[in-house]
Amino acid sequence: MDKGLRFMFCVITTMLLLRESSQTGEKNDPKMLAASKSGFGTDSRGPEGGLPTLTVTTILEDPYVMVRSAELEGYCIDLLKALAAMLHFSYRVKVVGDGQYGAVSSSGNWTGMIGEVLRQEADIAVAPLTVTSAREEVVSFTTPFLQTGIGILLRKDTVSQEMSFFHFLAPFSKETWTGLLFAYVLTCFCLFLVARLSPCEWNEPKNEENHFTFLNSLWFGAGALALQGVTPRPKALSVRVIAAVWWLFTIALLAAYIANFTALLSSGSEQLPIQTFEDLVKQRKLEFGTLDGSSTFYFFKNSKNPIHQMIYEYMDKRRDHVLVKTYQEAIQRVMESNYAFIGESISQDLAAARHCNLIRAPEVIGARGFGIATTQASPWTKKLSVAVLKLRESGDLDYLRNKWWETSCLHKSRERWSPLQPQALGGLFLTLAIGLALGVIAAVVELSNKSRHAAGHVKKSCCSVFIEEMCTRLRIKENTRQSQETSGRANA
Repeated sequence: MDKGLRFMFCVITTMLLLRESSQTGEKNDPKMLAASKSGFGTDSRGPEGGLPTLTVTTILEDPYVMVRSAELEGYCIDLLKALAAMLHFSYRVKVVGDGQYGAVSSSGNWTGMIGEVLRQEADIAVAPLTVTSAREEVVSFTTPFLQTGIGILLRKDTVSQEMSFFHFLAPFSKETWTGLLFAYVLTCFCLFLVARLSPCEWNEPKNEENHFTFLNSLWFGAGALALQGVTPRPKALSVRVIAAVWWLFTIALLAAYIANFTALLSSGSEQLPIQTFEDLVKQRKLEFGTLDGSSTFYFFKNSKNPIHQMIYEYMDKRRDHVLVKTYQEAIQRVMESNYAFIGESISQDLAAARHCNLIRAPEVIGARGFGIATTQASPWTKKLSVAVLKLRESGDLDYLRNKWWETSCLHKSRERWSPLQPQALGGLFLTLAIGLALGVIAAVVELSNKSRHAAGHVKKSCCSVFIEEMCTRLRIKENTRQSQETSGRANA
């Protein structure tokens, strides 16, 4: 009897252990997560709550749908939750059986998520599913919830330019340097002119020597650029006005130069030499390719753009060497060799967010979108499209985008730096021009006042005395004036 009880006890214990093991296996299976976990199955929003239940097919892809802690999470899961709350439906999530997005097989049937929607194994497909004309012919798509395109993924140290010998000129653009040189020469000429016209700076031109020669004026302006005091020192108000406004100009200019040069050095390089697909074709340092047999490859094959045709011919001739099989292989190759990967821009943004030594070039071509697929006769297509538009208008889609594409990289993007253009210093150049004009006007006023007093003593008109003073100070027509004086004495 005791042996029979022991036998029954062992049988019952074994059955309980086998049942627990079976439940644990189902719990860890990603495809069974939807049916076994609340939140992805028919939870409180299920039929018992009077809400319609939708079967949702998706695919495991980071960061759209991922398995973490035996649960599904990601961008598409958060999007699905928001849509369910807005449209009042329950859902059951299942991972696509064959792991495909959807394409026509050799037998003529659709595979992947598109095939499951067509066979009514799922009501909708919520995944990074690209809206294409072929798919649109058999299923209906909602308004795209994510926009993407074709971009270029690069490693930063492979695209950095070597510093040129005149790298110190990079903080300012060529136009800014040209404007600065013109402003310097003009200011020095105004100093020379005003110092000669002003009687306070040069009272007796026949007996005195003017220290503000043109060479000395150039030296005075250069000293101000270096924040150094140089001689000669201005005495007249008109000369001091020009000197003060030039000092103000140089201080602001040097501050802008130092700030921009610091930003240039901290960025580690100049601008990306590869900004566009045309730049990629012209260079010879990097190899480039895409996923073998992908829609990106056929985009370049079918494009009529000459640049795109050159890219396709390059990849087609070297397909065994430049085309990759998987996205992870492409990322690894970009990080380890001189290789540029052409692919989905939104996936490249994620790679750049995860790997701080990667960067995406600015140009994006072939704009396309990710949409939710439904059957063509589904009443949910219109409702889901409107809900997606509302989420976009409220900023919820942007929030989800920032949440799942968040980066921990603290570097500054190099393409944000650019040489300082003249427009940024327009107010500074205008201030200098006004100061030069005020200095010249002040010198003319000073010379006019002296001419007015001298005209009363010599019994001549103020205008003639003013012209004589100006010619004397500028040493204009010296021989003509002497011949006029000699002829005047002879006539007397």
